[in-house]
Amino acid sequence: MEVTDDTVILPFRDRAQAAELLAEHLLRWRGSRPLILSIPRGAVPMGRIIADRLEGDLDVVMVRKIPSAFDPELAVGAVDEHGTVELAPYFHRTRTGMEWVEAQVREQMALMKRRRAAYGPSADVRGRVVLVVDDGLATGSTMAAALRVLRNRQPRRLVACAPVAAPEAVSVIGPLCDDAEVLAAPHNFTSVSRHYEVFQQVEEAEVIRLLDKVG
Repeated sequence: MEVTDDTVILPFRDRAQAAELLAEHLLRWRGSRPLILSIPRGAVPMGRIIADRLEGDLDVVMVRKIPSAFDPELAVGAVDEHGTVELAPYFHRTRTGMEWVEAQVREQMALMKRRRAAYGPSADVRGRVVLVVDDGLATGSTMAAALRVLRNRQPRRLVACAPVAAPEAVSVIGPLCDDAEVLAAPHNFTSVSRHYEVFQQVEEAEVIRLLDKVG
């Protein structure tokens, strides 16, 4: 696992700059036709840049965070499109009840079902080098959910990639992947958006365009 705090100046200008820097650290995979799986929607433009630099393919991995019942910015877990739930280690300290979690799971799965219909079928990861990209890791639960579901699909190599992450999140994802590429893990981490000067929402139409798929 590589964390390069000393070479990265925060905040990043935007996701494009973060993706270019991340791609520089992933050049060793160029030539292996890696499959870049972005966590939608914010990481998809980043995945497009990385896929182009590494001469790889781009797709998405469907996972959604489960927000706290009391703070929508706080993720208490994540769910993948098959309904597998990953709760954060601190879940029981958030006073979030399981009824709330179950309702959120239903809501997020319905959203992922609509997105899967728009984005097209998922790529086959078996035997491939798979780079999973997110724009930042606050708790690591969303990335962890993605890594768990992908590991079961037997990739040749599974790499977690993010420009910035909380140190605790790095610890969460480490055991779940073969490699992790995180450019910065500041100890004063509070939120992903805080580490970008520009952090705009990515629209659905943009995701579909970048994936080169017709919704």
